[in-house]
Order: sequence, then C-alpha cells, then structure tokens
Amino acid sequence: METAKVEVNKNLQPNVDASKNSKRVKKKKSNFYKKESRAALIFILSPLIGYLIFTLYPFLFSIYASFTAWNGLGSMNFVGIDNYVKLFTDDYFGRSLFNTLFMMVGIPIGLLVSLMLAMGLNRKIPGTTTFRVIYYIPVISSLAAISVLWQWAYNGDYGLVNQFLSVIGIDGPNWLQNKDTVKPALMIMAIWKGLGFSMLLYLAALQSVPRIYYEAAELDGANAFQRFKNITWPMVKPVTFFLVITNIIGGAQMFTEVNIMTPTGGPEYSSATVVFYIWQKAFNNLQMGYASTMSVVLGLIIFIVTLIQFKLNDRSSFEID
Repeated sequence: METAKVEVNKNLQPNVDASKNSKRVKKKKSNFYKKESRAALIFILSPLIGYLIFTLYPFLFSIYASFTAWNGLGSMNFVGIDNYVKLFTDDYFGRSLFNTLFMMVGIPIGLLVSLMLAMGLNRKIPGTTTFRVIYYIPVISSLAAISVLWQWAYNGDYGLVNQFLSVIGIDGPNWLQNKDTVKPALMIMAIWKGLGFSMLLYLAALQSVPRIYYEAAELDGANAFQRFKNITWPMVKPVTFFLVITNIIGGAQMFTEVNIMTPTGGPEYSSATVVFYIWQKAFNNLQMGYASTMSVVLGLIIFIVTLIQFKLNDRSSFEID
C-alpha cells in the first residue's frame, strides 16, 4: 500500500508542476495583454475624444438650443416648444423641405445611370481605363469650383447648355432664374457629380461576380435580361443599399450648390434646401435657436428614412435565386 501511495504521488507531481508553469505563462500573457490594451486605448482615445467634442456635445447642445431663443452670442432664453410650433407653421421651411425631397428624385436616376456605365466599363474593350478616370474626375474636384462652372453653363444668354440646345433648334430657358427649371438643373448637376463614385463601387461589385454564374446561366438558355435579374442585380444589392443610404444623407444636406448657384434661394424660393434655410436663419437672421430646431427635425427625418431602409434591407435577400 505504501508503495502504491508513493507511485501515485510521483504521478501527481508532474501535473502540479505543469499547473504552476501554466499559471506563470498566464501571468506573463496577462502582463503582455495589459500593455497591449494600454497601447490600444491610446490609439482609441484620439477619435473617441474627437467624437465627444465635435459630434456628441454639439448634438446634445443643439437639442437644448432648439428649446431656446438665442442669437448665437447672447443669453439663451428658454421658450419651450415654441420653436417647434412655429416650425410646423413656417411656409418657407415647408417649401425648402419640398425642394430637398424633389431633388432627391435624382438619386435613383443617378444610380441607374451609374450601374449602366459600370456594366459597360466592365467589358473588355479598349479605353475603359480612360473613361473610368474621366467619370471619376468630378468626384475629386472641388464642389465650389464645379458649382461655378455649372452656373456659367446654365446662363440663359451665353451658357454652354443653351448654346448646345440652339444647335438642334431649341431655345433654352434661363435655367437658374426660372422656378420651373432651377430644381431640375440642380438635380442634373448633382447626378453628374456623383456618377463616378457610384459607378466605381458598382464596377467593383460586378468584377467580384464569378464568371461561372454567367456561363452556367448561358448553358441553361438564360437571355441577357434573365442574367441581369437573377445574377447581376442580386450581387450588386449590397452596393445599392449603401449608395441609397449615403445619397439620401448627402441629398438632405445639400447646401454648397444652392448657395453658389442661387444665393437668394432661387426665384420664389424654389431652389432653397433645408440646410440652406437653416444657414440663413442661423447666420443671416441670427436665429440660432430656431435654426437648431430645424436641424433637430432634419436629423430626425434622416434617421427615420435610414431606419426604414435598414428594415427593407433586412426583408430582402442578397442571394442569387
């Protein structure tokens, strides 16, 4: 019996030593992980502090300011929901909101044109690289410079657009001074400006589609429309979802083009967007509290629209039928 006990103790001894060694390894790892965590925290702190100072604090402050009468410099007088009541009876806010939504009609048009361009440039034909660069140049160009360029092109007397129309026998209007044409003019410019970015993303999505899908569909006798419907479209749905969300957010914040091309908001305020109206109230009329109210409402609208898009995205499938 004693011999057996000794043997058992001998067998247990290595296990005890192994457990001690594992504890030492864990201790060493924990020290390493602590140092790594501290280094990671240092890298995270910079964007976190920037977010707290330049995003979260202004957001919360604007919510508080929306309940006050404030000129941006003096004291803030709390007025409750008076600004919100005034907002929903403000004809100019309603008009600017309508203008913003109207110009968003260009989003699906731009996405459709971008997808068609991407499908064309996805073919192995000479000059595709040159065309990709040409279409992407407006994306990296200054929006202010492009706005000045299009303002000249839309001029009713000597603009390039009307000169082109005169060649085919059409007498073009004064685009930016006509309430019926100013919104479509701005919409065309916005579509042209965003074509390159959307096209590039669609092109990347198309190039990631395995050719075997198309080859199998051709063997099954599928025509071009059926291949687009059952292969191309499902594969580019994630890109479409991303572009719809970003374009809606960008369209709701449209300002520079309107401010440069129609600095007074266009004839009968027909080109003013919500952000343009916010800017006028905040910096021209010094009604910072009321402008904050409009900013909060605009942010809420963008949030609701984005949430709806995410819900619709959850219901759809990105898989090939």
